[in-house]
Amino acid sequence: MSLPKELRNNGVVKNVDAAPVEELATGERSTRNRVARSILDHGPSTVADLAQRLRLTQAAVRRHLDSLVAENVVEAREKRVYGARTRGRPAKVFALTDCGRDAFDQSYDSLAVDALRWIERNAGGEAAVAAFARDRLEAQAETYRAAVEAADPDRRTEALARALSADGYAATARNAPVGEQLCQHHCPVAHVAEQYPQLCEAETEVFSRLLGTHVQRLATIAHGDGVCTTFIPHSAPQTTPPSASASTAGRNPA
Repeated sequence: MSLPKELRNNGVVKNVDAAPVEELATGERSTRNRVARSILDHGPSTVADLAQRLRLTQAAVRRHLDSLVAENVVEAREKRVYGARTRGRPAKVFALTDCGRDAFDQSYDSLAVDALRWIERNAGGEAAVAAFARDRLEAQAETYRAAVEAADPDRRTEALARALSADGYAATARNAPVGEQLCQHHCPVAHVAEQYPQLCEAETEVFSRLLGTHVQRLATIAHGDGVCTTFIPHSAPQTTPPSASASTAGRNPA
């Protein structure tokens, strides 16, 4: 399904595929996105403002706003009054939340790629990029480590999946014939990792250390696969995971 260019991986678009069939058929989601886009373009807006700009009834606008508020895309605020306040209740305006603003393309991917390219050219080449990737993942790993260490030994992959899901990776764990598979159905940095697989390699190294065993990255979204898949074999825990754990990270095995 091709998503509108101005809306990206989270916020409004995050819920498109989950929308009821009848909602998609009647264009409800499309209109809802127009309401959010109008708020982005014009700033905090009243129901009357939105109805006039979009040529909708105020009742229709309220219905879409109720859904957007429930999805944490917009929030209601009191309209700021400059000068003497008039009698009566202040008008209510609707503004985008941080989540709602992030649903629109803000060129974060381009900024990240430019930053990594600068590091590569001016601060030590590919080794510097790899060092940055490892340092970034180490900070995240502290939260994951607490979750993994609190779990029973045979539930640690599942605990890691839950911790990753809390960070937006939509991860699951499932049994495999001779081990387990950790599947990440979403990757917030996939577009950047396409050019810098060091991000995937650092992540694989962290998984190996957290789980105390060799792991193998079988597929990545950045490589064009539908899901990032990491294989965790059933084996005795190791204090120092072998370096081969990250040898295929970010790429499919040949």
